[in-house]
Amino acid sequence: MKNIEIASMLHEFADLMDMHGDIFRRNAYRRAARSIEALDQSIEEIIREGRLRQIPGIGEGIASILMEIVESGTSKELERLRRTFPPGVAEMMRIPDVGPRSAVKFYHELGITNLEELKDAAEDGRIRKLSGFGERSEANILRGIRLIEQQGSRMLLSDALSKGSAIVEHIRSYGFPLVSVAGSMRRMMETIGDVDILVGTSHSVDAMEAFIAFPNAVDIIVRGESKTSVRLSDGTQADMRVVPEISHGAALQYFTGSKEHNVKLRRIAINKGLRLNEYGLFDSAGVNLVAGLKEDEIYRLLDLQPIPPELREDRGEIEAAARNQLPRLVTQRDIRGDLHVHTILSDGHDTMREMAMAAMKRGYDYVGLTDHSASLRIANGLDVDELLTSLEQARQLSNELNFPIMRGAEVDILEDGTLDYPDEVLDQLDYVIASVHSRFKMSIDQMTERIIYAIKSGKMQILGHPTGRLLGRREAYAIDLDAVMEEAARHGVAMEVNGFPERLDLNDMGCRRAKEKGIMVVLNTDAHSEEGLDNMHLAIGTARRGWLEPENILNCLPYPDIKDALAR
Repeated sequence: MKNIEIASMLHEFADLMDMHGDIFRRNAYRRAARSIEALDQSIEEIIREGRLRQIPGIGEGIASILMEIVESGTSKELERLRRTFPPGVAEMMRIPDVGPRSAVKFYHELGITNLEELKDAAEDGRIRKLSGFGERSEANILRGIRLIEQQGSRMLLSDALSKGSAIVEHIRSYGFPLVSVAGSMRRMMETIGDVDILVGTSHSVDAMEAFIAFPNAVDIIVRGESKTSVRLSDGTQADMRVVPEISHGAALQYFTGSKEHNVKLRRIAINKGLRLNEYGLFDSAGVNLVAGLKEDEIYRLLDLQPIPPELREDRGEIEAAARNQLPRLVTQRDIRGDLHVHTILSDGHDTMREMAMAAMKRGYDYVGLTDHSASLRIANGLDVDELLTSLEQARQLSNELNFPIMRGAEVDILEDGTLDYPDEVLDQLDYVIASVHSRFKMSIDQMTERIIYAIKSGKMQILGHPTGRLLGRREAYAIDLDAVMEEAARHGVAMEVNGFPERLDLNDMGCRRAKEKGIMVVLNTDAHSEEGLDNMHLAIGTARRGWLEPENILNCLPYPDIKDALAR
């Protein structure tokens, strides 16, 4: 088994412990899962070398569980815990105001086993009768359920990628190299329905056996030679399709989508006297295979540049490919540093040194540390003295590590549009990310004026998570984004693409609008831990969907250039 699969099972342990109110064991399993995710070496090799207990967070009990998982592919204790609650009880915790204890309380005291029953109970006024709940609780629950219903059964992109990567690694370990994710996940959409996997092989029965043996697959929905669907332990559906190797490229193109993109491609093929389907590009009779093994060949034989998956939404990408004018989309290699990073000084989990060294480990040329400002008390925001002390600490650490550490701050845009530190303090920072963290329900005119006032101050360089949304939890606040962008363009303020999994803010269309208006964009992670730095791929995926190139992105600049750009 791969590390990512094992870590996923430990995270499930933690969720179930949370539901049982066992906070100590929940934290223990969560720490162990994160330790395994951070390993460079296979957990199986570490067990063989007798070094399992040397991993941080792995005690005797969890070590025993890990050895059982590696040997058998599962854990009897995990299977027992899964049976203690109906699957829908865990789903209730998707609602922002419903934690593990509340979900379990609803189950035990009202017999509620899923979101639909919870909605009925809230609408009937039964929730307010429970101790600790009231009318406001019911209203918040119903608001949260409406958000989930709008999102449907879709999951965050980060969750889907984690599940998809684990399945791909699992299938490859059975000797099937032509395996990849497909569907909207491959297009890096911000939310995903089902996990789609595609395998190219002539041994479909063996591939399906490997698929249903995936440790987190708890139920077989349908099983066939070309398609099998399973239910994962968290309720997610995963679908795997198998095609012959010779058709793998064509199938990957077809099952990546989007539907609108594929319809146009088929029309182009017909106009060229060809036929295109999931098995290949054929002659007009549909008999002789022209191309199928390589995805790029399909596009080239249609006289198109190969189109990156993130662009396949029928938003002009086919026309641009026909003119040989597709953008050179940003990649991870283009990113020189992360400019939105929190430390233990505010609400981060790791020290300044640990975050800087984590950035170095990831090959960055610089990092920007941006702890919260004083008004955000819930995030332990820094007062002026604490901020100034941290600036000196950052300078000393930068010299010690011989690594550029830019010292900024994530400064609150207050209700009246002023920034949360005095100008003379802001002037001592390398740069300012200004963000809204309060009073989200202002009118569109009030919120727009609030942000524009901050931009006009001339004291901010970056607008953080510009719309304030949290996917599945909080809608974007009312804002005239075009008006804000026009003001940002006039004052040279960059717009952030925040890669925190629940944000992805700006979204893809916002990125494209920023590019059209000539506004520089910054791709950040908003990392609150070393592991959080790994969310850069989510910001990159969003930027690629928005047609962004390195020249549009501020932190694709080398250190001397970005230092100058932020100083303007």
